[in-house]
Amino acid sequence: MLLLDTIRPRRPGHLHDTASRAITTKRSLVYRPNMCRALAYLGKPVALESLIFAPDSSLVRQTYAPRMLGKPSLAGFGMAAWDETSFRPNEPFVYRTTTLPSFDPNLHHLTAKLRPSSLIAHVRGVPLVGSPAVGPQNLHPFRYPDFSLAMAHNGDLARFDEMKFDLLEYVKPEIAGAIRGTTDSEWIYALLMSQLEDPTADQDASSIQKAVEITLSLLRDARTRRGIEASSSVNLFLCDGNDLFATRFAFDYGRNLDQLPYPDPEFLSLWYTIGNDYGRHDEEWKMIGGSEASTSAIVASEPLTSDVSTWVEVPEYSMLSASLDGDRMRVEVIELDA
Repeated sequence: MLLLDTIRPRRPGHLHDTASRAITTKRSLVYRPNMCRALAYLGKPVALESLIFAPDSSLVRQTYAPRMLGKPSLAGFGMAAWDETSFRPNEPFVYRTTTLPSFDPNLHHLTAKLRPSSLIAHVRGVPLVGSPAVGPQNLHPFRYPDFSLAMAHNGDLARFDEMKFDLLEYVKPEIAGAIRGTTDSEWIYALLMSQLEDPTADQDASSIQKAVEITLSLLRDARTRRGIEASSSVNLFLCDGNDLFATRFAFDYGRNLDQLPYPDPEFLSLWYTIGNDYGRHDEEWKMIGGSEASTSAIVASEPLTSDVSTWVEVPEYSMLSASLDGDRMRVEVIELDA
C-alpha cells in the first residue's frame, strides 16, 4: 500500500515536477567537496554489492563519477546492515573505514557476502578549508551501544560551533557523555535520541516522527538565538532494521550563501524507489514490480540506476517514512515545517 500525502509548495516554483528533474540529461554540477552521500534500504534481503558497488550510479561510484551534486572530498565510508537470519538480528553489522571505499578489499568482500534486509550506508565528504577532523569517530552512521536507531546525515549546519553547547540542555546526560566525534551530525543524532523516551527500545513510527520534528525545532530555535541565518541542509537517514525514515530539509534555504565555504544554490536531492525486486533485469539495474505489490524501498541522495523511470524525488521540506505492513511496503511522505 502506497500512501503519499499531497504536499503543496511553500514558495511558487520551489518544488519541481519529477519529469522536469529527470536526469537523463545531465545537470550541471557544482563542485562542493564537503558533500556527503547516503542511501538506505528496507525490504527483501538483497545482495549488498548491488547497492554499494555494482549499479550504474552506486553509492561508491557517486564518489568519483556523480550525476548530481558534484564530487565529494572523501573522508571515509560507513554502514550499518541488518540481516534477519543472523545471530541477534536486531544488531546490525557495522563497518567504518577512513580508506577510499573503491580500494577497500574488506568492503568488497563484505558486500559480496552479505544480503541485508535493511541498511544505512554513508560516504563522508569534508571541506578543503579549515581543519576538518578525519577519523573513525566522525564516520556515519551513528549508533550508540544498544540503541535501536542508526542515523546518517547529508548536509551541514552553518556556524555549528557557535550553537552546539546551547543544545546540551536538551540532550540527556548519559547520551551527551557518549559523544566522541566533532561533527554536527553526531550532535544531531544525540539530540534526536534524547527526544525518545527509551532509545534502546523498539521504536514505533510515530515516536520516530515526533522525535525528528522536535529535533528540527530545537535546532531552529538554537540558530535563532545565535542569529544564524545561513543556508544549512539537514537530510537525515534513520533506520532500526524495521522502519526507515529520511528527511529532505534545509534551514534558511538560499540565504547568506556568502557565509558558507562552498556556496551552492542547489537544494540537496533525495530520491526513492519501491517495488518487489531490485537487481539486474534485461541488462539494466532497476527496481521492478511497481507500488501495488511493493516489498522493498531504496532511498538515496541520487538514483542508483541509469533507468530513473521508477525513481521519485522526495519533495523539499518533507520526511519519507517506509515500513513493512505485513508483506507490503507502506510509504508515506510527511510535510515538515520549513
